Amino acid sequence: MSPHDVVNRCKLVAVLLLWLGPSAADEHTGRAAERQESAAYSSVGLEEVVFVIQSQRNSYHARRGEQRRVEILQQAAELGQGDPVVVLLHQLSQYEGDWSVLPALPRLSDTYGQSASWFFFIEEETRVALSALLQVLSRYSVQEEWFLGKRLHDNDASIIHHYAFSEDPASFGYPDPAAGWAVSTPLLHRLAERIQHEQLKSDFTIDLKHELALYIWEEGNGPQLTAVPEFCTEMRDNCATTFTTYLPNCGDPVPKEDVFVAVKTCQKFHTDRVPVVKATWEKDAGFLEFYSDVLDASIPTVSLGVPNTERGHCGKTFAILRRFLSKAVPKADWLVIVDDDTLISLPRLRRLLRCYDPKEAVSLGERYGYGLVQNGYSYTTGGGGMVLSRAAVSRLVTSGCSCYSDDAPDDMVLGRCFTALGVPITHSPLFHQARPDDYSESLISMQQAISFHKHWNINPVAVYKHWLRDTHARDEL
Repeated sequence: MSPHDVVNRCKLVAVLLLWLGPSAADEHTGRAAERQESAAYSSVGLEEVVFVIQSQRNSYHARRGEQRRVEILQQAAELGQGDPVVVLLHQLSQYEGDWSVLPALPRLSDTYGQSASWFFFIEEETRVALSALLQVLSRYSVQEEWFLGKRLHDNDASIIHHYAFSEDPASFGYPDPAAGWAVSTPLLHRLAERIQHEQLKSDFTIDLKHELALYIWEEGNGPQLTAVPEFCTEMRDNCATTFTTYLPNCGDPVPKEDVFVAVKTCQKFHTDRVPVVKATWEKDAGFLEFYSDVLDASIPTVSLGVPNTERGHCGKTFAILRRFLSKAVPKADWLVIVDDDTLISLPRLRRLLRCYDPKEAVSLGERYGYGLVQNGYSYTTGGGGMVLSRAAVSRLVTSGCSCYSDDAPDDMVLGRCFTALGVPITHSPLFHQARPDDYSESLISMQQAISFHKHWNINPVAVYKHWLRDTHARDEL
C-alpha cells in the first residue's frame, strides 16, 4: 500500500467518525484507552512480589515466621505460577532495629528492587491467599507509587500520634499491619533513597504503622494509604489476607506462682492509684509486691531505700531486679514490672507466656525505639508493663550495666543494656502505653488486650472491666 493510499484511508475513517457522531468517536477512543489501561495494569506474577514477614528474633517468633514462610512457598508451588521471594525481616541483616522498617528499606531496594514490582509486608500470623492477592495487585499500575492496606484512623486526637490531624483525626489513614500492607517498587525505591539522606523529625519510634504512613505521605508530597477491602483481619468473601490472633494458644497458662509482679508506687499515690490495683487485677497475682519510697503496712509496701523521683525510676527498677534474684522473694520464672496506674490482665499474660521459654533471655512488652535509623536501640515501654524472664534479669544484673542516675528513664536504660547484651526486645501489640481512647477503636476491639496505662479522664475500674476482664472464667492453675 502506497503512502498516498494510507493518507486517503485515514481521511475516510475521520469522515465516517464525524458522520456517525460523537458517540462512535467516543467508543473508538474509549476502546483504545481500555487497551492502553489494560497494558499498564497487567497481571502480576508471584515472582514479582517480595513478601516481607515482620518477624522477630525471639525463638518462638522466629519459628512462627519460618512456618509462615514455608506456608507461602508451599501455596506458591501448588499454584505453579512462579516462586515469590519471602524475607524474614529479622534475618535481613544483623541490625536489630530493622523491625522499624525504614532502616531496612535500602537493603530491600538494593537486593530485590530490580526484579520486584511489589513489596508486601505481613505479620507472622497473617495468612495470605496468593491468587486473590495477585488479583488485587493487578488493579494498580506497577509504574506508579502505591501504598495499599486496610485503613485505620483515629477517632480523636491521640497522644501516641502527637495529636496529629487534631482538627479531623479521621482524615488520615494508616494500615492495620495484621491485614498486610503493600508498597509498589517505585515508591520503595524513592523511600530507600530518601531515608539515606534525610533526618527524621523525631528520634523515637512509638507507633510504627502510623509513623510509616506519615513518612510515606510526606506532608502531601507522597501517596496516602489506598484502602483495599480484600486486605482483611476477619474472614469474609474475597479476602486476600486474614489474621489469626496476637494471643495464640500455646497450651495451658503458666501457673500463677511462676509470675512475680512488681508494682512501682510512691506515697502520694497510696490512696488513689493503689486502691484501683486492689479493686481490679491484684487478685489474679500469685506473688505481688508494691515498691514505694515509704513503708505502709496497710497496703503493704516495700521500701527499697531508693528515694522517689519525679521523672524516671531507674534506681528503683534496678533495685527490683536485684531483689527478684535474691532469696527475699519466692523464686519465679517471670518478673512483671508495672506502674501503679497500669491496668493489666494477668490471666491473658499467663496464656501468652506459655509461648516463651523462661530459660531464654526474654524482654517482652510494647516495643518502642530510639534513634533506630542511626543505629539506636529498642526498649519495652514501662507503662504498658515490662515482662522479663529470669534468664534476662540474671544476664542484665551480672553484666554490670546500670543507671547513670536514679531518675534516668528505666525502660530506656533497660533497652540500651539489653541491646548491648544482644538480647532482643520482643514486641506484643497487646500491651499498651496509653488508654484505650488513644488507639483506633476498630484495632483494639479486635484484640484481647493485656494492658493499658494511665488514669487520665477515665474511670479505671470501668476500663478494666470492659477491656481486660475475661467474661468467661478460666481454670486457675
